[in-house]
Amino acid sequence: MSADAFIHADDIRSMFSSAMSDMYRAEVPQYGTLMELVSDINEQKLADDASLRDGLVRNDELDRIDLERHGAIRLGKPEELFTMRRLFAVMGMHPVGYYDLSVAGVPVHSTAFRPIDDTALRRNPFRVFTSLLRLELIEDEDLRTKAEQILAKRDIFTADAIKLIYLAEKNGGLTRIQAEQFVTEALETFRWHSDATVSLETYQTLCEAHRLIADVVCFKGPHINHLTPRTLDIDAVQRAMPERGISPKAIVEGPPARNCPILLRQTSFKALEEQVYFVGDTPKGTAGTHTARFGEIEQRGIALTAEGRNLYDTLLSATRQAVQINAGGSNARDYETELSERFVAFPDDYETLRVEKLAFFHYSATEAGLNAASTENVGTSVNDLIDRGYLRADPIIYEDFLPVSAAGIFQSNLGGDAQKNYQEHSNQGVFEQCLGVTVRDELALYAERETASLKQALDDLGIKKNVA
Repeated sequence: MSADAFIHADDIRSMFSSAMSDMYRAEVPQYGTLMELVSDINEQKLADDASLRDGLVRNDELDRIDLERHGAIRLGKPEELFTMRRLFAVMGMHPVGYYDLSVAGVPVHSTAFRPIDDTALRRNPFRVFTSLLRLELIEDEDLRTKAEQILAKRDIFTADAIKLIYLAEKNGGLTRIQAEQFVTEALETFRWHSDATVSLETYQTLCEAHRLIADVVCFKGPHINHLTPRTLDIDAVQRAMPERGISPKAIVEGPPARNCPILLRQTSFKALEEQVYFVGDTPKGTAGTHTARFGEIEQRGIALTAEGRNLYDTLLSATRQAVQINAGGSNARDYETELSERFVAFPDDYETLRVEKLAFFHYSATEAGLNAASTENVGTSVNDLIDRGYLRADPIIYEDFLPVSAAGIFQSNLGGDAQKNYQEHSNQGVFEQCLGVTVRDELALYAERETASLKQALDDLGIKKNVA
Protein backbone atom coordinates (compact mmCIF):
# COMPACT_ATOMS: atom_id res chain seq x y z
CA MET A 1 0.00 0.00 0.00
CA SER A 2 1.26 3.49 -0.86
CA ALA A 3 2.43 5.58 2.07
CA ASP A 4 0.25 8.39 0.64
CA ALA A 5 -2.81 6.40 1.68
CA PHE A 6 -1.80 6.49 5.35
CA ILE A 7 -2.87 9.15 7.83
CA HIS A 8 0.04 10.81 9.63
CA ALA A 9 0.85 9.55 13.13
CA ASP A 10 0.48 13.14 14.41
CA ASP A 11 -3.10 13.20 13.15
CA ILE A 12 -3.86 9.88 14.84
CA ARG A 13 -2.46 11.31 18.08
CA SER A 14 -4.72 14.36 17.74
CA MET A 15 -7.74 12.16 17.06
CA PHE A 16 -6.95 10.02 20.09
CA SER A 17 -6.27 12.88 22.52
CA SER A 18 -9.51 14.61 21.47
CA ALA A 19 -11.49 11.40 21.94
CA MET A 20 -9.81 10.82 25.31
CA SER A 21 -10.73 14.34 26.43
CA ASP A 22 -14.36 13.87 25.40
CA MET A 23 -14.53 10.53 27.24
CA TYR A 24 -12.95 11.89 30.42
CA ARG A 25 -15.17 14.98 30.38
CA ALA A 26 -18.23 12.68 30.21
CA GLU A 27 -16.91 10.42 32.99
CA VAL A 28 -15.64 13.22 35.28
CA PRO A 29 -17.83 16.33 34.81
CA GLN A 30 -15.58 18.39 37.10
CA TYR A 31 -12.85 18.00 34.47
CA GLY A 32 -14.98 20.08 32.11
CA THR A 33 -15.25 22.80 34.76
CA LEU A 34 -11.48 22.69 35.18
CA MET A 35 -10.92 23.04 31.42
CA GLU A 36 -13.18 26.11 31.34
CA LEU A 37 -11.30 27.67 34.27
CA VAL A 38 -7.91 27.10 32.65
CA SER A 39 -9.14 28.51 29.35
CA ASP A 40 -10.45 31.66 31.06
CA ILE A 41 -7.19 32.23 32.95
CA ASN A 42 -5.04 31.59 29.87
CA GLU A 43 -7.10 34.08 27.88
CA GLN A 44 -6.71 36.71 30.60
CA LYS A 45 -2.96 36.04 30.96
CA LEU A 46 -2.39 36.47 27.23
CA ALA A 47 -4.40 39.70 27.24
CA ASP A 48 -2.34 41.07 30.15
CA ASP A 49 1.11 39.94 29.00
CA ALA A 50 1.89 40.99 25.43
CA SER A 51 5.50 39.74 25.62
CA LEU A 52 4.31 36.26 26.60
CA ARG A 53 1.87 36.19 23.69
CA ASP A 54 4.53 37.48 21.28
CA GLY A 55 6.96 34.79 22.42
CA LEU A 56 4.40 32.03 21.95
CA VAL A 57 3.52 33.33 18.49
CA ARG A 58 7.17 33.71 17.49
CA ASN A 59 7.91 30.11 18.49
CA ASP A 60 4.72 28.75 16.91
CA GLU A 61 3.46 27.60 20.33
CA LEU A 62 0.30 29.66 20.79
CA ASP A 63 -2.02 27.25 18.98
CA ARG A 64 -0.78 24.25 20.96
CA ILE A 65 -1.80 25.69 24.35
CA ASP A 66 -5.43 24.61 23.96
CA LEU A 67 -4.35 21.21 22.60
CA GLU A 68 -1.82 20.57 25.31
CA ARG A 69 -2.63 18.02 27.94
CA HIS A 70 -1.15 14.88 29.36
CA GLY A 71 -2.72 11.75 30.79
CA ALA A 72 -1.51 9.17 33.26
CA ILE A 73 -2.06 5.43 33.52
CA ARG A 74 -0.78 2.66 35.77
CA LEU A 75 -0.08 -0.80 34.37
CA GLY A 76 0.14 -4.06 36.27
CA LYS A 77 2.38 -6.44 34.33
CA PRO A 78 5.28 -6.35 31.85
CA GLU A 79 3.20 -7.61 28.92
CA GLU A 80 0.88 -4.63 29.31
CA LEU A 81 3.79 -2.19 29.15
CA PHE A 82 5.25 -3.93 26.09
CA THR A 83 1.98 -3.71 24.14
CA MET A 84 1.26 -0.17 25.37
CA ARG A 85 4.57 0.91 23.88
CA ARG A 86 3.49 -0.53 20.52
CA LEU A 87 0.07 1.15 20.79
CA PHE A 88 1.56 4.59 21.46
CA ALA A 89 4.07 4.14 18.62
CA VAL A 90 1.14 4.11 16.17
CA MET A 91 0.46 7.68 17.35
CA GLY A 92 4.07 8.84 17.06
CA MET A 93 4.68 8.67 20.82
CA HIS A 94 7.93 7.24 22.18
CA PRO A 95 9.19 6.41 25.70
CA VAL A 96 11.25 9.29 27.07
CA GLY A 97 12.90 9.24 30.49
CA TYR A 98 12.90 6.80 33.40
CA TYR A 99 11.25 7.77 36.69
CA ASP A 100 11.58 5.83 39.93
CA LEU A 101 8.69 6.84 42.17
CA SER A 102 9.48 4.25 44.84
CA VAL A 103 11.95 6.71 46.36
CA ALA A 104 8.95 8.93 47.13
CA GLY A 105 6.78 6.16 48.53
CA VAL A 106 4.92 5.04 45.39
CA PRO A 107 5.62 1.44 44.26
CA VAL A 108 5.98 2.07 40.52
CA HIS A 109 8.55 3.07 37.96
CA SER A 110 7.55 5.01 34.88
CA THR A 111 8.25 6.62 31.54
CA ALA A 112 6.51 9.26 29.45
CA PHE A 113 5.25 8.41 25.98
CA ARG A 114 5.39 11.55 23.86
CA PRO A 115 6.37 12.95 20.46
CA ILE A 116 10.06 13.81 20.26
CA ASP A 117 10.73 16.11 17.29
CA ASP A 118 9.90 19.80 16.99
CA THR A 119 7.33 19.43 14.22
CA ALA A 120 5.42 16.69 16.03
CA LEU A 121 5.47 18.65 19.29
CA ARG A 122 4.05 21.72 17.55
CA ARG A 123 1.28 19.68 15.97
CA ASN A 124 0.19 18.03 19.20
CA PRO A 125 2.38 17.53 22.29
CA PHE A 126 0.04 15.01 23.95
CA ARG A 127 1.87 12.84 26.50
CA VAL A 128 0.93 9.91 28.69
CA PHE A 129 2.86 9.32 31.92
CA THR A 130 2.87 5.53 32.14
CA SER A 131 3.74 3.60 35.30
CA LEU A 132 4.38 -0.08 35.87
CA LEU A 133 3.53 -1.58 39.26
CA ARG A 134 6.52 -3.04 41.10
CA LEU A 135 5.02 -6.16 42.61
CA GLU A 136 8.36 -7.04 44.21
CA LEU A 137 7.77 -4.15 46.60
CA ILE A 138 4.78 -5.95 48.18
CA GLU A 139 6.38 -7.33 51.33
CA ASP A 140 3.73 -10.01 52.01
CA GLU A 141 4.69 -12.93 49.75
CA ASP A 142 1.21 -14.45 49.76
CA LEU A 143 -0.36 -11.12 48.85
CA ARG A 144 2.22 -10.57 46.12
CA THR A 145 1.42 -13.98 44.64
CA LYS A 146 -2.31 -13.25 44.80
CA ALA A 147 -1.84 -9.91 43.01
CA GLU A 148 0.18 -11.64 40.28
CA GLN A 149 -2.57 -14.25 39.83
CA ILE A 150 -5.28 -11.58 39.56
CA LEU A 151 -3.33 -9.59 36.97
CA ALA A 152 -2.49 -12.72 34.96
CA LYS A 153 -6.20 -13.23 34.19
CA ARG A 154 -6.84 -9.86 32.59
CA ASP A 155 -6.30 -8.58 29.06
CA ILE A 156 -6.53 -4.81 28.82
CA PHE A 157 -6.50 -4.53 25.01
CA THR A 158 -9.33 -5.41 22.63
CA ALA A 159 -8.65 -8.00 19.94
CA ASP A 160 -9.23 -5.40 17.21
CA ALA A 161 -6.77 -2.98 18.84
CA ILE A 162 -4.09 -5.67 18.70
CA LYS A 163 -4.90 -6.39 15.05
CA LEU A 164 -4.64 -2.72 14.11
CA ILE A 165 -1.33 -2.30 15.97
CA TYR A 166 -0.01 -5.27 13.99
CA LEU A 167 -1.31 -3.77 10.72
CA ALA A 168 0.38 -0.43 11.46
CA GLU A 169 3.67 -2.18 12.19
CA LYS A 170 3.43 -4.43 9.13
CA ASN A 171 2.33 -1.79 6.61
CA GLY A 172 4.05 1.26 8.05
CA GLY A 173 0.85 3.11 8.92
CA LEU A 174 -2.95 3.13 8.98
CA THR A 175 -5.52 4.44 6.53
CA ARG A 176 -8.03 7.00 7.81
CA ILE A 177 -10.73 4.36 8.25
CA GLN A 178 -8.29 2.08 10.09
CA ALA A 179 -7.09 5.01 12.22
CA GLU A 180 -10.64 5.88 13.24
CA GLN A 181 -11.25 2.27 14.26
CA PHE A 182 -7.89 2.20 16.07
CA VAL A 183 -8.84 5.25 18.18
CA THR A 184 -12.20 3.67 19.05
CA GLU A 185 -10.60 0.38 20.07
CA ALA A 186 -7.64 1.94 21.90
CA LEU A 187 -9.98 4.14 23.93
CA GLU A 188 -11.53 1.03 25.51
CA THR A 189 -8.26 0.33 27.32
CA PHE A 190 -8.47 3.67 29.12
CA ARG A 191 -12.18 3.62 29.98
CA TRP A 192 -13.46 3.56 33.57
CA HIS A 193 -15.17 0.37 34.78
CA SER A 194 -17.20 0.49 37.97
CA ASP A 195 -17.14 -3.31 38.30
CA ALA A 196 -14.05 -4.52 40.14
CA THR A 197 -12.50 -7.92 39.41
CA VAL A 198 -12.00 -8.88 43.07
CA SER A 199 -13.95 -9.13 46.30
CA LEU A 200 -14.22 -6.24 48.71
CA GLU A 201 -12.06 -8.18 51.16
CA THR A 202 -9.25 -8.60 48.61
CA TYR A 203 -9.50 -4.94 47.66
CA GLN A 204 -9.18 -3.86 51.29
CA THR A 205 -6.20 -6.15 51.85
CA LEU A 206 -4.41 -4.68 48.83
CA CYS A 207 -5.28 -1.16 50.01
CA GLU A 208 -3.53 -1.89 53.29
CA ALA A 209 -0.37 -2.74 51.33
CA HIS A 210 -0.73 0.47 49.27
CA ARG A 211 -3.81 2.10 47.81
CA LEU A 212 -2.14 2.44 44.43
CA ILE A 213 -1.57 -1.33 44.35
CA ALA A 214 -5.30 -1.82 44.82
CA ASP A 215 -6.04 0.70 42.06
CA VAL A 216 -3.87 -1.20 39.58
CA VAL A 217 -4.73 -4.78 40.52
CA CYS A 218 -8.46 -4.70 41.20
CA PHE A 219 -9.89 -3.40 37.93
CA LYS A 220 -10.31 -4.51 34.33
CA GLY A 221 -7.85 -2.04 32.93
CA PRO A 222 -5.69 1.04 33.50
CA HIS A 223 -8.45 3.64 33.58
CA ILE A 224 -7.03 7.04 32.76
CA ASN A 225 -6.69 8.61 36.20
CA HIS A 226 -6.28 12.20 35.05
CA LEU A 227 -5.94 14.50 32.06
CA THR A 228 -3.98 17.70 32.47
CA PRO A 229 -4.49 20.99 30.63
CA ARG A 230 -1.61 23.47 30.48
CA THR A 231 -2.11 26.82 32.14
CA LEU A 232 -0.03 29.96 31.76
CA ASP A 233 -0.63 30.94 35.42
CA ILE A 234 -0.98 28.02 37.80
CA ASP A 235 -1.14 30.19 40.91
CA ALA A 236 -4.21 31.96 39.50
CA VAL A 237 -5.80 28.56 38.83
CA GLN A 238 -4.98 27.37 42.36
CA ARG A 239 -6.66 30.47 43.84
CA ALA A 240 -9.68 30.29 41.55
CA MET A 241 -10.53 26.59 41.87
CA PRO A 242 -12.62 26.98 45.07
CA GLU A 243 -14.66 29.70 43.33
CA ARG A 244 -15.67 27.07 40.74
CA GLY A 245 -16.54 24.50 43.38
CA ILE A 246 -13.25 22.64 43.00
CA SER A 247 -11.15 21.66 46.03
CA PRO A 248 -7.41 21.95 45.21
CA LYS A 249 -4.54 20.08 46.84
CA ALA A 250 -2.65 21.99 49.53
CA ILE A 251 0.41 23.05 47.51
CA VAL A 252 1.57 23.45 43.95
CA GLU A 253 4.19 20.75 43.29
CA GLY A 254 7.54 21.68 41.77
CA PRO A 255 9.54 24.91 41.83
CA PRO A 256 8.14 28.16 43.25
CA ALA A 257 6.57 30.94 41.18
CA ARG A 258 9.28 32.76 39.22
CA ASN A 259 9.70 35.49 36.61
CA CYS A 260 11.26 32.83 34.37
CA PRO A 261 9.33 29.57 34.91
CA ILE A 262 11.45 26.42 35.00
CA LEU A 263 10.57 22.76 34.47
CA LEU A 264 7.05 21.90 35.61
CA ARG A 265 4.59 23.05 38.26
CA GLN A 266 1.50 20.94 38.97
CA THR A 267 -1.60 21.03 41.12
CA SER A 268 -4.81 19.03 41.13
CA PHE A 269 -8.28 18.70 42.53
CA LYS A 270 -8.86 15.86 44.93
CA ALA A 271 -9.77 12.42 43.64
CA LEU A 272 -13.42 11.52 43.36
CA GLU A 273 -14.93 8.90 45.62
CA GLU A 274 -16.73 6.70 43.13
CA GLN A 275 -19.14 3.82 43.61
CA VAL A 276 -17.67 0.44 42.75
CA TYR A 277 -19.18 -3.03 42.77
CA PHE A 278 -16.92 -5.78 44.04
CA VAL A 279 -17.27 -9.49 43.33
CA GLY A 280 -19.83 -10.85 45.79
CA ASP A 281 -22.73 -13.21 46.38
CA THR A 282 -25.34 -11.16 44.49
CA PRO A 283 -25.43 -10.73 40.68
CA LYS A 284 -24.53 -7.05 41.04
CA GLY A 285 -21.83 -7.68 43.62
CA THR A 286 -20.95 -5.84 46.82
CA ALA A 287 -21.20 -2.07 46.70
CA GLY A 288 -18.20 -0.02 47.84
CA THR A 289 -16.17 3.03 46.90
CA HIS A 290 -12.80 3.75 45.32
CA THR A 291 -10.79 6.94 44.84
CA ALA A 292 -8.51 7.11 41.82
CA ARG A 293 -9.48 9.73 39.25
CA PHE A 294 -8.79 13.42 39.67
CA GLY A 295 -8.09 16.62 37.76
CA GLU A 296 -4.61 18.01 37.32
CA ILE A 297 -3.25 21.29 35.95
CA GLU A 298 0.29 22.06 34.87
CA GLN A 299 2.40 25.09 34.02
CA ARG A 300 5.49 24.39 31.95
CA GLY A 301 8.71 26.37 31.96
CA ILE A 302 12.14 26.14 30.41
CA ALA A 303 14.00 22.80 30.22
CA LEU A 304 17.10 22.66 32.41
CA THR A 305 20.51 21.23 31.56
CA ALA A 306 22.18 18.62 33.77
CA GLU A 307 23.78 21.46 35.75
CA GLY A 308 20.42 23.18 36.13
CA ARG A 309 18.71 19.97 37.21
CA ASN A 310 21.41 19.31 39.81
CA LEU A 311 20.85 22.76 41.28
CA TYR A 312 17.06 22.29 41.19
CA ASP A 313 17.26 18.86 42.87
CA THR A 314 19.61 20.19 45.56
CA LEU A 315 17.34 23.13 46.43
CA LEU A 316 14.17 21.02 46.38
CA SER A 317 15.75 18.34 48.58
CA ALA A 318 16.85 20.96 51.10
CA THR A 319 13.33 22.39 51.18
CA ARG A 320 11.70 19.01 51.73
CA GLN A 321 14.12 18.18 54.52
CA ALA A 322 13.42 21.47 56.25
CA VAL A 323 9.61 21.34 55.95
CA GLN A 324 7.57 18.22 55.32
CA ILE A 325 3.96 18.78 54.27
CA ASN A 326 1.66 17.07 56.75
CA ALA A 327 -1.33 15.00 55.66
CA GLY A 328 -3.84 17.80 56.09
CA GLY A 329 -1.66 20.41 54.43
CA SER A 330 -2.01 22.82 57.34
CA ASN A 331 1.67 23.82 57.07
CA ALA A 332 1.50 24.44 53.31
CA ARG A 333 2.39 28.11 53.74
CA ASP A 334 5.53 27.21 55.72
CA TYR A 335 6.60 24.90 52.91
CA GLU A 336 5.95 27.50 50.23
CA THR A 337 7.90 30.12 52.16
CA GLU A 338 10.85 27.76 52.62
CA LEU A 339 10.73 26.82 48.92
CA SER A 340 10.80 30.45 47.78
CA GLU A 341 13.67 31.30 50.10
CA ARG A 342 15.75 28.32 48.97
CA PHE A 343 15.20 29.06 45.28
CA VAL A 344 16.59 32.57 45.57
CA ALA A 345 19.84 30.76 44.78
CA PHE A 346 18.48 29.77 41.34
CA PRO A 347 19.01 32.57 38.75
CA ASP A 348 15.71 34.07 37.62
CA ASP A 349 16.53 35.75 34.32
CA TYR A 350 16.90 33.98 30.99
CA GLU A 351 20.22 35.53 30.02
CA THR A 352 21.91 34.31 33.20
CA LEU A 353 20.37 30.88 32.72
CA ARG A 354 21.76 30.83 29.19
CA VAL A 355 25.25 32.15 29.94
CA GLU A 356 25.66 29.84 32.94
CA LYS A 357 24.36 26.91 30.85
CA LEU A 358 21.62 26.07 33.32
CA ALA A 359 18.84 25.81 30.72
CA PHE A 360 18.25 24.98 27.05
CA PHE A 361 17.45 27.58 24.39
CA HIS A 362 16.25 27.67 20.80
CA TYR A 363 18.39 30.01 18.71
CA SER A 364 17.23 31.94 15.65
CA ALA A 365 18.62 34.72 13.49
CA THR A 366 16.86 38.06 13.88
CA GLU A 367 15.82 40.34 11.05
CA ALA A 368 18.57 42.73 12.09
CA GLY A 369 21.07 39.90 11.96
CA LEU A 370 19.95 38.78 8.51
CA ASN A 371 20.17 42.36 7.22
CA ALA A 372 23.65 42.79 8.67
CA ALA A 373 24.81 39.45 7.29
CA SER A 374 24.03 40.61 3.76
CA THR A 375 26.58 43.41 4.01
CA GLU A 376 29.16 42.40 6.60
CA ASN A 377 30.82 39.49 8.37
CA VAL A 378 28.88 39.20 11.64
CA GLY A 379 30.72 36.14 12.93
CA THR A 380 31.89 36.66 16.46
CA SER A 381 30.88 34.84 19.64
CA VAL A 382 27.33 33.67 20.36
CA ASN A 383 27.18 36.05 23.30
CA ASP A 384 28.27 38.93 21.08
CA LEU A 385 25.68 38.03 18.45
CA ILE A 386 23.05 38.05 21.19
CA ASP A 387 24.26 41.41 22.54
CA ARG A 388 24.21 42.98 19.07
CA GLY A 389 20.66 41.75 18.48
CA TYR A 390 21.65 39.47 15.60
CA LEU A 391 20.75 36.24 17.39
CA ARG A 392 17.73 35.46 19.56
CA ALA A 393 17.56 32.82 22.27
CA ASP A 394 14.09 31.61 23.28
CA PRO A 395 13.36 29.09 26.07
CA ILE A 396 12.87 25.46 25.06
CA ILE A 397 9.77 24.30 26.91
CA TYR A 398 10.15 21.32 29.25
CA GLU A 399 8.14 18.43 27.81
CA ASP A 400 8.73 15.87 30.56
CA PHE A 401 8.01 15.17 34.22
CA LEU A 402 9.46 15.35 37.74
CA PRO A 403 9.37 12.18 39.85
CA VAL A 404 8.94 13.91 43.21
CA SER A 405 6.11 16.07 41.84
CA ALA A 406 4.40 13.09 40.23
CA ALA A 407 4.61 11.14 43.48
CA GLY A 408 3.23 14.13 45.38
CA ILE A 409 0.23 14.31 43.05
CA PHE A 410 -0.33 10.55 43.32
CA GLN A 411 -0.07 10.52 47.11
CA SER A 412 -2.47 13.42 47.59
CA ASN A 413 -5.13 11.65 45.53
CA LEU A 414 -4.89 8.05 46.73
CA GLY A 415 -6.85 8.57 49.91
CA GLY A 416 -5.55 7.70 53.36
CA ASP A 417 -2.64 9.29 55.13
CA ALA A 418 -0.12 6.46 55.26
CA GLN A 419 3.30 7.15 53.74
CA LYS A 420 5.14 4.06 52.55
CA ASN A 421 8.91 3.85 52.50
CA TYR A 422 10.63 1.48 50.09
CA GLN A 423 14.26 0.46 50.29
CA GLU A 424 14.36 -0.95 46.76
CA HIS A 425 16.66 0.87 44.35
CA SER A 426 15.55 2.03 40.91
CA ASN A 427 15.93 -0.56 38.18
CA GLN A 428 15.89 1.01 34.75
CA GLY A 429 17.27 -2.14 33.14
CA VAL A 430 14.32 -4.26 34.27
CA PHE A 431 11.88 -1.56 33.20
CA GLU A 432 13.40 -1.36 29.72
CA GLN A 433 13.36 -5.13 29.43
CA CYS A 434 9.61 -5.05 30.08
CA LEU A 435 9.22 -2.15 27.67
CA GLY A 436 11.10 -3.90 24.87
CA VAL A 437 13.27 -0.87 24.05
CA THR A 438 15.52 1.60 25.83
CA VAL A 439 13.99 4.90 26.87
CA ARG A 440 15.20 8.11 25.23
CA ASP A 441 17.32 10.47 27.34
CA GLU A 442 15.33 13.69 27.67
CA LEU A 443 18.43 15.80 28.32
CA ALA A 444 20.02 14.52 25.12
CA LEU A 445 16.86 15.40 23.19
CA TYR A 446 16.90 18.99 24.47
CA ALA A 447 20.62 19.30 23.73
CA GLU A 448 20.04 18.06 20.17
CA ARG A 449 17.28 20.61 19.66
CA GLU A 450 19.44 23.45 20.97
CA THR A 451 22.45 22.43 18.87
CA ALA A 452 20.39 22.07 15.70
CA SER A 453 18.73 25.46 16.19
CA LEU A 454 22.09 27.19 16.75
CA LYS A 455 23.58 25.58 13.65
CA GLN A 456 20.61 26.68 11.55
CA ALA A 457 20.73 30.22 12.96
CA LEU A 458 24.45 30.53 12.23
CA ASP A 459 23.93 29.16 8.73
CA ASP A 460 21.25 31.81 8.18
CA LEU A 461 23.75 34.47 9.27
CA GLY A 462 26.36 33.11 6.85
CA ILE A 463 28.57 31.72 9.62
CA LYS A 464 29.78 28.34 8.49
CA LYS A 465 31.96 27.43 11.43
CA ASN A 466 31.12 27.01 15.05
CA VAL A 467 31.50 30.03 17.30
CA ALA A 468 32.00 30.03 21.04
